[in-house]
Amino acid sequence: MKVVLLAGGYGTRISEESQFKPKPMIEIGGKPILWHIMKEYSHFGFNEFIICAGYKQHVIKEWFADYFLHNSDVTFDFTNKKNDMIIHNQYCEPWKVTVVDTGLNTMTGGRLKRIQPYVGKEPFMMTYGDGVCDVNIKDLYEFHKSHGKIATLTAVMLEQQKGVLDIGGDNAVHSFREKSLSDGAPINAGYMVLNPEIFNFISGDETVFEKESLTQLAKLGELMSYKHKGFWQCMDTKRELDMLNKFWDSDKAPWKVWND
Repeated sequence: MKVVLLAGGYGTRISEESQFKPKPMIEIGGKPILWHIMKEYSHFGFNEFIICAGYKQHVIKEWFADYFLHNSDVTFDFTNKKNDMIIHNQYCEPWKVTVVDTGLNTMTGGRLKRIQPYVGKEPFMMTYGDGVCDVNIKDLYEFHKSHGKIATLTAVMLEQQKGVLDIGGDNAVHSFREKSLSDGAPINAGYMVLNPEIFNFISGDETVFEKESLTQLAKLGELMSYKHKGFWQCMDTKRELDMLNKFWDSDKAPWKVWND
C-alpha cells in the first residue's frame, strides 16, 4: 500500500526555517521531519511513498538523491586520474520514493488529484508532512477495512491553549486551573486511509481537501474517525520545533517507535 505525504506548502508560520527549505525538510535531531514520519510508516511495513512537493521541491529531490551517499562510508580514489568511488558499510532504508511537483500554489485536494496516476485504483494512506505521531498504523488500516467507508482519519484531542476559568454571573473568577485534555475537542491529525473513490470528490487544483472533500464525505456518511489517545504533535511554530528537538535530544521522543 502506498503512502502519500503532503509536502508542498509554504510553511509561513515557521518562516524562520521555511524561508530556506520546505517545511517538511526542517530538521528534528539532524533529520527532516519528513524522514521521521516515513520511519514510522516503515516500522509498520509501509515502504512505498509518494511525496506531493511544491514550494522549493528541488530540496526534497536533492535530499533523497544524496540519501544513499550520505548514509554510507565512502572512499573517493583519484590516484589513477579517475573519480572512483568505493562504498563501504552501506545503509539505506527499504523505501521506494516518488517525488511529484504538484505545483506552487495548489491546494491540498489539488495536490492529491495530481498524484492519482501514481496511486492507481488502490486504497492508500495519506498524511501531512509536518506532524509526528505514535499511532499504530496497522491498527488504523484494519479499522479502515472493517467499516467499508471511503475515508478514515485519525482524530486526537486538542488541548486548550489557555488556563480554564470558572466565571460567575458577577464576573468574579471563582476558580482557575490549567488546561487539560478534557477541555479540548477532537481534531484531524492526518494519518488517513483513503479508498480510490476519494478522487471523485476532488474537482481540481483549487479544492481544499479538508474543507470541501472531507465535508462532502461526512455529509454522505463516508468518513470515519480512528481515535488515537497517544502522542501527536504538529510543527507549526519555532516553539513547537524546539519542543520536538528537546524530546529527540533527551532520547524521549514518543513518536520514535522504530528501533534503529
